[in-house]
Amino acid sequence: MSRDARWSALLDLLAEHGRLDVDDAAAALSVSPATIRRDLDQLAEQRMLARTRGGAVANGVSYELPLRYKTARHASQKQRIGQAVAALVAVGEVVGLTGGTTTTEVARALALRGDIAAEGAARQPALTVVTNAVNIANELVIRPQIKMVVTGGVARPQSYELTGPLARTVLREITLDTAVLGVGALDPDAGAFAHDEDEASVNRLLAEQATRVVVAADSSKIGRRAFAKVCAIETVDILVTDQDISPQARAAFEAAGVSVTAV
Repeated sequence: MSRDARWSALLDLLAEHGRLDVDDAAAALSVSPATIRRDLDQLAEQRMLARTRGGAVANGVSYELPLRYKTARHASQKQRIGQAVAALVAVGEVVGLTGGTTTTEVARALALRGDIAAEGAARQPALTVVTNAVNIANELVIRPQIKMVVTGGVARPQSYELTGPLARTVLREITLDTAVLGVGALDPDAGAFAHDEDEASVNRLLAEQATRVVVAADSSKIGRRAFAKVCAIETVDILVTDQDISPQARAAFEAAGVSVTAV
C-alpha cells in the first residue's frame, strides 16, 4: 500500500471513529505499527490530526480533510447524488456550483448529459456554469456545450475553492437559476455549514443569488454542524442525499420545508 493510500485510509478511519489506536490501525491496514506511527507523525505535522499516546485523535468534532484525501470516501453514493442533482437541471439554466467532491460529481454528470450536448451542438452554450472551484472549472472548460464562468479569488489548497473579495464581487453581479451547494455539515434545525469562514461566505452569496438552492450531501454530513454557517435551513429547497439517511432525519428536513431525494 502506498503512502498516499495509507494516509487516505487512516484519515477515513479517523473521520469514522474520532480516534485511532496504532496497533488497531496497523492491523486494519496490514502494515507495521512503526509505519503507522511514522504516518501519524507526518499527518500531525500537517495539522490533519492530533497525536496522542498510542494513537491520534481528530482536530475537533467536525474537521476538514484536503479534497485529494476525500475523493474516495463514499464514492458510489456521491456519484449517484451527482447524477440525481444533474437531472434536476434544465437545458439553458445558469447553475452555480460550490467546490467539493459531491459537487464535482454533479459537474461530471452535467457534462455527460446527452440532451445538453445535443443542444450545445445546435446553439452554444446549452448550459452556463458558475463556480468558485478551480478543479470543476478545469473539467468543464473543455466542454463546448457549457459556458464556464469562474469567480476569481484566492485559492484554498484544501478544497480548490476561490474565496475572498474578488469571488464575492463577481457573484454580486450575476443571477443563478440553481445553486448547488456542497457542504461540510447539514442540520435540519441549524442549516448548512462549511469548515472555513471565507468559503462559507462565498457559498452563502452563491445561494443568495439563486432562485433555487440544492444541497448535495451524502448521509455522513447529515445531522452535523461545522465551524462556519453557510445558510439557514429555510434557504434550502432540495436535499439530494443517499439512502442511508435516517427516517427521523428525513422527516425533520421535510418538516422544515426541504424536499428530500435519497438515491
